[in-house]
Amino acid sequence: MKEQLILDVLPVVPPRFDNFVTGGNGETVSRLLGVAPGQSIYLWGEHGSGKTHLLRAATRQHGLYLNTATDILPDPGEPIAPGSIIAVDDVQNLSEAQAAALFGLFNQWKTSQHTPDAFTLLTSGPCAPRQLEIREDLRTRLAWDLVYRLETLTDDERRSALLQRASDKGIPLSAEVTNWMFNYYARDMSALSSLLDALDRYSLAEKRSITVPLLKSYLQSRHS
Repeated sequence: MKEQLILDVLPVVPPRFDNFVTGGNGETVSRLLGVAPGQSIYLWGEHGSGKTHLLRAATRQHGLYLNTATDILPDPGEPIAPGSIIAVDDVQNLSEAQAAALFGLFNQWKTSQHTPDAFTLLTSGPCAPRQLEIREDLRTRLAWDLVYRLETLTDDERRSALLQRASDKGIPLSAEVTNWMFNYYARDMSALSSLLDALDRYSLAEKRSITVPLLKSYLQSRHS
């Protein structure tokens, strides 16, 4: 109950384009900001490079975000609203049924591409389409239109991203805590963001400010 009450008061910061640290990905972000019906974009990059953030940002207002680990993809032939944005994250994890659904979705996208029924299809994976261990006909379709690789952020850019996330959530994060996280925990943005969120909950539960001793206490509690 205590944990749930804490979760209820924590601010939720949705992924947006304006809270994404672009780094060397300016062209990719610009393309996503201006994406139009009839376009398809495949994003690839290592874990924590920002694929999920960008797909969620792109679908935040007028789209549908789907993750292959948890979501059911639209059935082949199911009507798609004209002008909408459909995003399918982590295509490397497609089940057989999901692969069939995505195959149908690509065919539907292609058929409507130059008509008033056109929609946008966004996808992502960890590597270039030709390197994915999925159906050959899907590898081909993922590369039908635009393909962008997300460049990894530098350490300075990661720090900026972490501090931006902390600011968005109203979390005071000192340089000492930030340095400790980077030097002794991880430099992967996904892991750092998860740790920040967990620290926020833990500090509220303990009624203590986020300091290095609190951070160490939290990490120790995870393994006790």
